Amino acid sequence: MSPMTSLSASQRLQAFANPARFMALSARLLAPLWAISLGLLGVGLYYALVASPPDYQQGETVRIMYVHVPAAWLAMFGYSLMAGASAVALILRHPLADLCAKSAAPIGAAFTFLALVTGALWGKPMWGAWWVWDARLTSVLILFFLYLGYMALWAAIEEPARAARAAAVLALVGAINVPIIRYSVVWWNTLHQPASVFRMDGPTIAPEMLLPLALMALGFTFLFVTLLLVRMRAEILRHRARALRLARTNADAED
Repeated sequence: MSPMTSLSASQRLQAFANPARFMALSARLLAPLWAISLGLLGVGLYYALVASPPDYQQGETVRIMYVHVPAAWLAMFGYSLMAGASAVALILRHPLADLCAKSAAPIGAAFTFLALVTGALWGKPMWGAWWVWDARLTSVLILFFLYLGYMALWAAIEEPARAARAAAVLALVGAINVPIIRYSVVWWNTLHQPASVFRMDGPTIAPEMLLPLALMALGFTFLFVTLLLVRMRAEILRHRARALRLARTNADAED
């Protein structure tokens, strides 16, 4: 690869990472993303609560699955995104990577909390207990604490650059928990049921239940992306306000 080609690629990366360009692009994307998210969730909830049949074993309790499974998927997706953005921030010094990771944390934490609550609501009638120290449940609880620890670290360090580096390291260390969550039902003998959708031999769930589950998963994913853009825009505006305050304070000090 020639230096000219390398320089061109670097320039394109910086142009894409420009906060002003991001603000302009995200402003155009937000309205359609909100429409798609709410539309998918509306249709998904209709199929989940009305059009889909009860399970022959779980009865009406199976409807909790249509919220629990997408929430659990986004709990892992959110942390994976956070860890990936943290790696990009540490290695490539991408201007928006730290903001992406920081913005994804509270959204991922909210979906993790939702997964834990809906799991408890499902577990009581199915297992006879609100909580058991099952490998899957315990690893998801650890994920929730990792989210909280990441956000607490950002809040504890006043200097943004130092906070970003420390939080990025924590995000990367905690990423080891994501494959543990994913394969916990394979590695250990747990009460939690094994995968029924993403399997080598195909889904084992009935098509009339797979449709609302897929709609809710897509709706939640689009909602995650939409909220992420909203929070990233808010972080950029907060940084601009901080820079203006610092500039004004320096100007007053010089006077």
